[in-house]
Amino acid sequence: MSIPPRSLHTRISLLLTGLAAILLMVLASLWVHGMRSSIHEEISAANRVSVQWLKALASDVQSAPPEFVAQRVLSMVRPLGRIRANALEVFTEDGRRLYASPAPTYKADRTAPGWFTALVAPVFAVHRVGVGNLELVISPDHSRAVVDAWDDLQVLCLWTVALLGALFALVRWALGRTMRPLEQVMDALDCTGGGRFDVRLPVFPLRELGRLSLAFNGMADRLEEAVEDNVRLKSEREVACLVQARLEDERRAIARELHDTLAQCITGVRALAGAIAQRTSDQPALQQPAQTIVAVTGEMQDGVKAILYRLRSALEHDLGTDIAQACTRWELLHPHIALNCRMDIGTTPLAAELTQTAVRVVQEGLTNIVRHAKATQADLCIERSGGWLNIRLSDNGCGLGSGTGHPGSGLGLTGMRECIAAQGGQLELNTAASGGLCVLARLPDHLLSALESAA
Repeated sequence: MSIPPRSLHTRISLLLTGLAAILLMVLASLWVHGMRSSIHEEISAANRVSVQWLKALASDVQSAPPEFVAQRVLSMVRPLGRIRANALEVFTEDGRRLYASPAPTYKADRTAPGWFTALVAPVFAVHRVGVGNLELVISPDHSRAVVDAWDDLQVLCLWTVALLGALFALVRWALGRTMRPLEQVMDALDCTGGGRFDVRLPVFPLRELGRLSLAFNGMADRLEEAVEDNVRLKSEREVACLVQARLEDERRAIARELHDTLAQCITGVRALAGAIAQRTSDQPALQQPAQTIVAVTGEMQDGVKAILYRLRSALEHDLGTDIAQACTRWELLHPHIALNCRMDIGTTPLAAELTQTAVRVVQEGLTNIVRHAKATQADLCIERSGGWLNIRLSDNGCGLGSGTGHPGSGLGLTGMRECIAAQGGQLELNTAASGGLCVLARLPDHLLSALESAA
């Protein structure tokens, strides 16, 4: 089961809370060090006082007879019990213990964990004071001070947890309030990604977010303009396609009318005039006009055939033939430049508009080679692949970076770009392997084929 990613608010809140926790841990280590010093100072002071008191007791009982020393010492230490934070024991010369102070009554049932005791409890030496034939042993006892420190630490931990929780909640609330405009930004981006380019952001009072909203609104304005331009271009292209289709329909209709009606009528008139001319051989007054009619109708038939040929040529285009003719004419005019031409366009006929655009691109590219390239060789490759007609024209001339204007700017290249863009194609200018210029034009074959099918 995958864990969903945390939100930005939660991550920043956790980060700040973690930093605060690290700071508190550093403060806790300082507190432990201070507590250890405090316990050491407290126990050491109590131990010094106790040792001084025992030394004073020893000097007082020195004058007492030996058999009464133990009795007097015990009578003095028993009422005292424990001497502050010290345990007191009395031993005889042979090591027999005569007295041991009682266990502490303060928080008698409480103990601190061993690890905490090791952190805060210093090590104290045991002091021994001789009184006559007795030995008084003072052992510093820090257990109660450690228990107090442990209780203080537990209270501090509870407060720390409460403060960290409050800090996390407060930071998350503040971030949520501060970063609330980001939700509007995300919603606006989602709408823009979904195709709605009319969404705009308000100018936020926070400076950074205000710059973000201005940048987004500017981007949305440019996107909307680009979409409108694309829609307008698409509409214009569709209108042009429809106009072209209507023109081709009209050409076909005119061709049919000329062939089926006018040409038949002319043929009939010529046949009648020929028959009259044959039957009136003995009537020159009739035969001469009949022969004139035959001659005129023959000219009319030739005119109709010429018109039909022109109409048919406008409807039917052969890219291979047109390119071959254009390359042949160019080679005759520029024999000093070797032209290698390769075409792989298949047998499927191309649309008229595609053929015209391709021929114009090739003609313009060859013209640019003559004018700007200073080349001795040119390579032309035309192929159809994946719904595109690819035209690649390269040379071994001076290339783009020569400063001669080849053909980085000019009306010819501008017209080529506009012609290709009008068909939804692409034009790229690169450096050829031979060091010259490589012009790559890609025309969408499927769009223009659809136009031809519609026609």
